[in-house]
Amino acid sequence: MKSFFSWAKTQFQKDIKIFSADNGSEFLSLHSYFNSSGTSFQHSCPYMPQQNGVVERKHRHLLNVGRALQFQANLPLKFWGESIQTACYLIYRLPTPLLSHKSPYELLHNTPPIYTYLRVFGCLSYVTNLIPVNKFDVRARHCVFLGYSIGQKGYKLYDLTTHKFFTS
Repeated sequence: MKSFFSWAKTQFQKDIKIFSADNGSEFLSLHSYFNSSGTSFQHSCPYMPQQNGVVERKHRHLLNVGRALQFQANLPLKFWGESIQTACYLIYRLPTPLLSHKSPYELLHNTPPIYTYLRVFGCLSYVTNLIPVNKFDVRARHCVFLGYSIGQKGYKLYDLTTHKFFTS
């Protein structure tokens, strides 16, 4: 949590003014940090999810888009995390009428997102085999595209032969 506060300050020159959470106890240990950083800590009443309406709607939106990606790609349930991450990545870059047909990315970075590198979630991909063992070794590996890498410019892929994730 503390690293997120410093990341927001470094990247966007903004301080977090209010931190809202449900009535879970996972943030109670940070109460003194919130006070020292000047952040107001708010939590909802027990058993009142209606008080988290915005969060609940965004959570439902993420799940709906993630499910649509997963169903469209006909992927097994074990890839649910990748579908949710990709849904979040796409929602962040898509324009919305709520923001005057701008994307959250555009409002945060003051530049429109680039769409040319977007790919179809769950599609078959061929990745060059950079270390062939011999002249007759396969030159490409069969993979499935499962999203966009975090912290690295590349695609998140799943090798169908080795059953391992990697970025390319």
